[in-house]
Amino acid sequence: MTTLIVFTNLPDRESAEKLAASLIEQRIAACVNVLAPCRSVYRWKGAVQQEEEHPMMIKTTEARYAALEMAIRAGHPYELPEIIAVKVEHGLAGYIGWIADETTPPSGAT
Repeated sequence: MTTLIVFTNLPDRESAEKLAASLIEQRIAACVNVLAPCRSVYRWKGAVQQEEEHPMMIKTTEARYAALEMAIRAGHPYELPEIIAVKVEHGLAGYIGWIADETTPPSGAT
């Protein structure tokens, strides 16, 4: 089973923590790190923007990615949220196994 780390940013800690809890409750993610705020500088619709954002690192599996993307998009206030998935090439076998176990839906669920 392929493990992924998915990155997104939210505009405030409250929305980041709410999304993180939802992802864990739904077993879409095994672990979500809500990181310290950062300053993001980007161009949006022709203008340079500078905003404080709260980065999130979400640990999941490739099998759960579609559900994760849908959940992020549904719970994200941005018109175009950052959603970037990176495959984990190596990792502690026990931890990788734990991610797989925690993101396996209960029998009969999807």
